[in-house]
Amino acid sequence: MQEKLNAVISRASDEAEGVLERPAMEAFKARLVGPNGELTAVMKEIGRLPKEDRPAAGKLINQAKQQLQGILDAILVRIEDSEIAAQVGPPIDPTLPVPEREPGALHPLTLVREEVCRIFKQVGFSVVEGSEVETEYYCFDALNTPPDHPARDLQDTFYLPEQARFGNISKYEDERYLLRPHTSSVQIRTMLKQQPPLRFVSPGRCFRRDTVDATHSANFYHLEGLYVDKNVTVRDLKAILDYMFESLLGAGTKTRLRPHFFPYTEPSFEVDFSASHLAKVGSEWMEMAGCGMVDPSVFEAVGYDPEVYSGYAFGFGIERIAMILYGIDDIRYFYQNDLRFLKQFSR
Repeated sequence: MQEKLNAVISRASDEAEGVLERPAMEAFKARLVGPNGELTAVMKEIGRLPKEDRPAAGKLINQAKQQLQGILDAILVRIEDSEIAAQVGPPIDPTLPVPEREPGALHPLTLVREEVCRIFKQVGFSVVEGSEVETEYYCFDALNTPPDHPARDLQDTFYLPEQARFGNISKYEDERYLLRPHTSSVQIRTMLKQQPPLRFVSPGRCFRRDTVDATHSANFYHLEGLYVDKNVTVRDLKAILDYMFESLLGAGTKTRLRPHFFPYTEPSFEVDFSASHLAKVGSEWMEMAGCGMVDPSVFEAVGYDPEVYSGYAFGFGIERIAMILYGIDDIRYFYQNDLRFLKQFSR
């Protein structure tokens, strides 16, 4: 039996090189291990052997099976490689550049954010960023918005589980964590670390429980600015807003301030603008931002003397500006990842 098994394995090894396609492989496999195969015929001889010789014969057959399976596996690998090579075509040099590669491009919101930051950097502002996960103290309490203040109703929304902890970002052990509704928390953290004068903008992603529609999103990008020094007035605030909007939206853009209320500024204003050269705006006034002079209570919370220092703060949505600049009428386009839309902003 040993000689017969060796003969089967030898013939299979010799003929394996000529098996180049799947149909030929299936026929080759059937001739070896099929119902009428060569190995099957040898296996049938076990029944004619004495009982004491059958275990040894069975061991020899199992070894032969493993050898034949190795031959069949090698044939299959060779055929699969050949099929892949036929689909791919000629060998590819991986060091060559990819043909017809489309250049990457920044997202339109990133383009607007970088442009706004560039405009402020030209007049001495720095850019400061912070964590998207914040605590109640930095988002509300230090901003003159205590728990019972009605201004918190629309903002203290996306709280995290009680057991969630994110390193040493909390001022108090028993504080709750939430996704920040604005980047004013960056202003508080920066003022706690530095003494005036300060002049910076803080862009970043924010979260509020807004019903998603053409002009609202639960996830949005905000940019806030803060300037603290001696003798800062509303006149300085109006000047920086005029400069920013005219630099961003073009010559002829006008701004105006309307009285409003924010808990962390006093006085507070809504910022409207008009731009007759922009088709989406025209000569009508459109609300764009919020601003005001920093409330003395905020200065006291960070250890600044409100009798010595004053300052202004402002904030606006990046999406709103992008919609005006590019003539987009639905904020949801920014988040659908539709390449047909995004490719329009490639540079």
